[in-house]
Amino acid sequence: MTPPRPGRDRGLVRPYVVTEGRAHPTRNTVDLVTLVMAVRNRPLSGLNPEKRRVMELCGGGALSVAEVAAHLSLAVSVTKVLLCDLIDSGHLTARPPVPKAQRPDAQLLQEVLHGLRSRF
Repeated sequence: MTPPRPGRDRGLVRPYVVTEGRAHPTRNTVDLVTLVMAVRNRPLSGLNPEKRRVMELCGGGALSVAEVAAHLSLAVSVTKVLLCDLIDSGHLTARPPVPKAQRPDAQLLQEVLHGLRSRF
């Protein structure tokens, strides 16, 4: 049997304690690629250590839900509960990721190319 790794064996109670007994976030709009950013000048009093750590992480810029979960070494489901609590309290803002640019229509590109060639 291998010895437990430090910091990885946190027991079965911890996620329940971190989320204050809740298993589901307050909103269904947060997924793995949702970006969260800290709102400046919000008081951190009353926040548990995990929520304070989220505020520190997101203070430097936008992070995805998956990135926050990895930094905290918490399950994504637990992280979503924490993030939704912070969004509800006004400590974080969330937005969907920037969508990939759609490829332009090939016909449009041909017309642009034809127009450029005709001018030169």
